[in-house]
Amino acid sequence: MGMSEQDDIVTRIVAHRLAQDDIKKILDELAPNARDAFITRLSETLSRTSALLQVAKEVSDTLSLDILLPRMVELVCGFLNADRATIFLFDRENKELYSRVARGAGMSEIRFPSHLGIAGSVFSSGTPVNIPDAYQDSRFNPEFDKKTGYRTTTILCAPIHDPRGAAIGVTQVLNKNHGLFDDTDMDLLQAVTSQAASALMNAQLHEEIERARKEEAQLLEVTTAISTELHLEPLLRKIMETVTTILDADRSTLFLYDAKPKQLWSRVAQGLGTQEIRFPSHLGIAGAVFTTGQTINIPDAYADARFNKEIDKKTGYKTDTILCMPVQNKQGQTIGVTQVLNKRGGPFGPMDERRLRAFSSQASIALENARLFEDILEVKNYNESILQSMSNGVITLDAEANIVKANDAALRLFRAEKTPEEMLGRKAVDVFGERNGWVLESIRRVVESRKPDTAMDTEIKLRDDAVPEHDRRRGAAAVNLSTVPLFNIKGEPLGCMMVIEDITKEKRLKGTMARYMTKEVADKLLEEGGEAALGGTLLKASVLFSDIRSFTSISERIGAQETVKLLNEYFTLMVDIILEGGGMLDKFIGDAIMAVFGAPFPTPNDADNAVKAAIGMLRACHDFNRRRATMGQDPVYMGLGINTDDVLAGNIGSLKRMDYTVIGDGVNLASRLEGTNKPYGTQIIISEFTVRELKAQYQLRELDRIRVKGKSEPVGIYEVLDHHDEETLPNRTELLYMFNAALAYYKQREWAQAERIFNDALLMNRKDGPSAMYRDRCKYFLEHPPAADWDGVWTMKTK
Repeated sequence: MGMSEQDDIVTRIVAHRLAQDDIKKILDELAPNARDAFITRLSETLSRTSALLQVAKEVSDTLSLDILLPRMVELVCGFLNADRATIFLFDRENKELYSRVARGAGMSEIRFPSHLGIAGSVFSSGTPVNIPDAYQDSRFNPEFDKKTGYRTTTILCAPIHDPRGAAIGVTQVLNKNHGLFDDTDMDLLQAVTSQAASALMNAQLHEEIERARKEEAQLLEVTTAISTELHLEPLLRKIMETVTTILDADRSTLFLYDAKPKQLWSRVAQGLGTQEIRFPSHLGIAGAVFTTGQTINIPDAYADARFNKEIDKKTGYKTDTILCMPVQNKQGQTIGVTQVLNKRGGPFGPMDERRLRAFSSQASIALENARLFEDILEVKNYNESILQSMSNGVITLDAEANIVKANDAALRLFRAEKTPEEMLGRKAVDVFGERNGWVLESIRRVVESRKPDTAMDTEIKLRDDAVPEHDRRRGAAAVNLSTVPLFNIKGEPLGCMMVIEDITKEKRLKGTMARYMTKEVADKLLEEGGEAALGGTLLKASVLFSDIRSFTSISERIGAQETVKLLNEYFTLMVDIILEGGGMLDKFIGDAIMAVFGAPFPTPNDADNAVKAAIGMLRACHDFNRRRATMGQDPVYMGLGINTDDVLAGNIGSLKRMDYTVIGDGVNLASRLEGTNKPYGTQIIISEFTVRELKAQYQLRELDRIRVKGKSEPVGIYEVLDHHDEETLPNRTELLYMFNAALAYYKQREWAQAERIFNDALLMNRKDGPSAMYRDRCKYFLEHPPAADWDGVWTMKTK
């Protein structure tokens, strides 16, 4: 009996469900050798039928590819007695084959162009292949085995077709456990994948529909959210978070165009904090996109000449893929650029570009509204700032003599008004009273004549409860009053504005304070109410300490008169820089200087002002030393320490002698940091608390985490390098790159590797103190390893 006859009998048995007696009758009619072959063929057919039934069962209860693909892989491996299998599906949008494999608790996606490799060849041709020796096939890439450590021997690969015969994917099976794959294996693989094709298509379609629905809902939600956000910075943050999410990327940045300096800028760059970034609008990839208005999609950043690798070196971030697209307003003008980095799972595709373009068109409208709103707010705040910064009282009234606005100086003058609301909206007659009839008469004249009116060196009588108790005998304020008319853009009268200059400042208090504090401090305290501030205030300030290195040796060498002359010249230079930077000279301590930025009144830029002052002081010291060198005099070297913290500021001392100063742990730490320059061989050290407060960008080097003497909590310290030039710190960029690399090994307890790189850094710059210090520390740890619970913190034994 031939094979075709056996197949025919098997088909009849399966198709007609013959009874056991019928089957026995058929077997009895067969010759012994034909009977064995028939039973084998029948067993194979039943096994295949059982496999197809199992496939149908396994794929019938899910529409998730994340569930379906691992199930199918497990079934295929079991049916074919193979070691591994992968099902690749075709992504029509990106023309890629992709699959998903379990990694830890999640799924990892594999993607590659649909024409590459054995799988790509089978997909493109639609022809299955059975490869008995993978390494003899030119389409096989042995690099994958090298990377994974896996050894591929045999490969069975077949296309997956939809009902119309179009390829929708590929099933690839590796390494049959016993022997080679045969035609029976190929038939079974094609049958199984054919059985599962519909389920795979449905799952793929379901996933696409779910993704589209999710994207549509997400776009609608974000569009609604951004359309109601008028503040630029929160809007930028919302836009960036959304772009990163919908494109499944790692980071994104929205750069806006600033026309006046012709720069692209951003205050919201994911992974870089909130420091402002600015650069010329034609530079880099973002500049190219802005200039040309064309989208740039880069699958390999390091292979593109426009990409600046130095940025990755500075940040420690690795950029792989980039999608950069212009943002245009409704007039078609490019107003910015969106840059998205590192799509998860591979490069950005056409669908990503369409998503980003659709979202950018919506975001541009919100950006234009936010910028317009910001411009209006800026003008309003500008005017408000001018109004509130004036030392003179300003009151505006409408045409009915109702008070519309009053600045802080006006409120302070009429001390009975606790809040602006108690004064605003009231009639002028209710505020000034009939006892100040001349004020009301001035208002009337200005409104009627539409001309200004001025009264010099006159008095406004105050209510008794508006006068300080010690001044009740006076009961009035000496003022200069100017009243001017107000008009709208059509020239119609709106009311008038009163400018009141108070000329009754407390002279006696100022004279008393001037005896024990500087004029600048006294003036500021008086502006804020004076006596209350003298009692002590807890505020955040940046404290700066500076000290001359080896001053005792210098003074012994040059004598008393030259020492005094040296200090006078040195202190004059340094104090001028401190005062110009908005700092307060607290005291001289021998050859040391203590300065405070943020006292008596803190500002948002105190940390920046302190750091800039330190940089200026060192640059001035460099120039000072050059002049001394021309006269044959010894140079002066200095160290500076800066810390930002809450400190207690106030008038401290005895009844006979007092000083306005600051005290607290934050002050002590600043002093310790100044001294820390010595072992590290540095000149400016700032604490991590100061770094957090910085608004501008500086050249900083992370030095260490230390415990200073007298403190149990560690603190991160950084070196400021901006005062250096190529002469004082040659090869800065390369040096810092090597230092940071070595420091990373140091933190990982890899002392030998760290020591080697620190030595390399010293070959580049033999005077680099931190590299020398760490090299010696690494040598010490190689011989005396720290305990297993070492936290990387270095404890300072001295002050």
